[in-house]
Amino acid sequence: MRGVVATALLAFITYIVFTGSLTPYDLVTGVIVGVTVGLLVGRFLVENDTKALNPVRWAWGLIYFLWYFLVAEVKAHVDVMRRIITGDIEPGIVKVPLKVKSEYARTLVANSITNTPGTVVVDADEDYLYVNWINVTTEEPEKAKKEICEEFEKYAERIFE
Repeated sequence: MRGVVATALLAFITYIVFTGSLTPYDLVTGVIVGVTVGLLVGRFLVENDTKALNPVRWAWGLIYFLWYFLVAEVKAHVDVMRRIITGDIEPGIVKVPLKVKSEYARTLVANSITNTPGTVVVDADEDYLYVNWINVTTEEPEKAKKEICEEFEKYAERIFE
């Protein structure tokens, strides 16, 4: 039964958030969907139930979600809009080191970089991401990491490691 409860809970919460309703019909449907998803894929998605159900990790996930959409995305969009208007771009691919090791944490960092305007992860290996960056200010990996993904990695580590 490893992973069933955590996966079912996350599927239920996601269902309720996306329906935007707490009617009895939606609550029952959410439970059915959550339990079904948990039973079908929970054992493949969750390695450690204790980590997956840790409320501190869920809180960090919520904090990350809010920070990402309210701060990181807004800053990146404003920066890209400014660059479009001024034509001030210096594109290139930079090598960015990662210290997180879990696949979930690496995926969160890579997706966060790609979803943020001005950067796209084009390749990854065990220790590095290769990022196409709209304005390369440094080719030194540690400095590039500081500018591109240090905050993403901080949150990914607290949530998944």
